Amino acid sequence: MWRATVLTLYPQMFPGPLSESLSGEGLARGLWRLDTHDIRAHGLGRHRAVDDTPAGGGAGMVLRADVLAAAIDAAAPADDPRPRLLMSPRGRPLDQARVRALAAGPGVIIVCGRFEGVDERVIEGRGLEEVSIGDYVLSGGEIAAMVVMDACVRLLPGVMGKEASGEEESFEDGLLEYPHYTRPREWEGRTIPEVLLSGNHAAIARWRREEAERLTRIRRPDLWQRRKP
Repeated sequence: MWRATVLTLYPQMFPGPLSESLSGEGLARGLWRLDTHDIRAHGLGRHRAVDDTPAGGGAGMVLRADVLAAAIDAAAPADDPRPRLLMSPRGRPLDQARVRALAAGPGVIIVCGRFEGVDERVIEGRGLEEVSIGDYVLSGGEIAAMVVMDACVRLLPGVMGKEASGEEESFEDGLLEYPHYTRPREWEGRTIPEVLLSGNHAAIARWRREEAERLTRIRRPDLWQRRKP
């Protein structure tokens, strides 16, 4: 079973949205498992302190290496084969290829950062892979962790109704997805493209490919440039 372990200061945030729709149904059916581990349980002193002021000065607080390492060690032994991810805006951008690789494995261990950052020594000492979901900053890693899990879980066997649903989506072939239409045939003067009603599957496939390429060129020139030989 694919298993996600989340280390967070706010375990009550989970499963949150992951308890609904495809991910929630998969969770209820035992297709995947979610465990949360409270970092603060390993905090220091009467107040369970987990952070301290940054070395060298500066604003904010930093999550302590000793506290976070203790939490990681308790949640995942050294021989746990799952990749250890740290949600961080400075991390490698998450893409569909990485999601597919994670979904094909035994699961993930996700550390949700908070405060100004995480002590660099625990990132190195526990082999954390920094992952970003975009070029912006959130209050913490919890929402980002949910994004990672949702993207992975929907690809697990039995979660989506049709396997093709996961094969014809944006980014699967380095392209954005083509436009979709359904009934009614005409709406507010706008009609479904005739080719989609033709029954000519080759022509439909060609139209969809051309539209995917057109949208990618216009909206994501960075993706388009990476596709060019």
